[in-house]
Amino acid sequence: MLAPEKTEQNTFHVLGVRVDAIQIPDAIAHMEEWIRERGRCHYIAVSGMHGITEGHRHDSFKRILNSADLVVPDGMPIVWLGRLRGFPVRRRVYGPELMATFCETTASKGYRHFFFGGTPGLPEKLSDSLRCRIPALQIAGTFSPPFGHVTAEEDEATIAMINATNPDVVWVGLSEIKQDTWMYNHRGKLNAPVLVGIGAAFDFLAGTKRQAPEWMRENGLEWLFRLLQEPRRLWRRYLVYGAEFLVLVFLEQLGLRRFE
Repeated sequence: MLAPEKTEQNTFHVLGVRVDAIQIPDAIAHMEEWIRERGRCHYIAVSGMHGITEGHRHDSFKRILNSADLVVPDGMPIVWLGRLRGFPVRRRVYGPELMATFCETTASKGYRHFFFGGTPGLPEKLSDSLRCRIPALQIAGTFSPPFGHVTAEEDEATIAMINATNPDVVWVGLSEIKQDTWMYNHRGKLNAPVLVGIGAAFDFLAGTKRQAPEWMRENGLEWLFRLLQEPRRLWRRYLVYGAEFLVLVFLEQLGLRRFE
């Protein structure tokens, strides 16, 4: 499959953040093209309401998102905005689905996957889970980074360790802000042609956390399911950032505020 040409005509902006109006098959086509070319390291930001609001709050993070090779719409509010602005965005690019679909549809091609992120032991559980589902999947390596400050020496060792495994795709499973920042900071140091930030997908695909039912995910209610599962950790993201996002987007849609 050829990747669709990436132009200004198939992107839209939300609060100053560029969003690419593509679907999962398009994202996979881009990833395969980058793997074939192996020209440089590309990264995909899988972004929703929280990340875009963070980009509005902090110009440094907005620059990280807008520097990504693809910013895909993970979150039904972003999908609805895309449709409202005339783009044929049928579904969200849901991180766990993107990862699972890529692994399943390309396993026969021998791409090498590296899983970076999660709590100790989680990348290994993810590896075991995916190998059970997709026996042909090639796992280059796994690594759970330490929580907190990482020294320059530790970071250099991590880069060398990942590069030594010669991966085609590095799947980054950190929190949304951390993973996009990590990919931005490491894109010039890693030999992998593709980095993808997929957040909680490690937990969902490894089976350590429950996913929202499909009907909730497809109708903009995943936030409620996740909030009920982890209220202490997620209340600020969904209640504070969510309310701020809705107000700002409403003002933007009415033309009362512009965001650069």
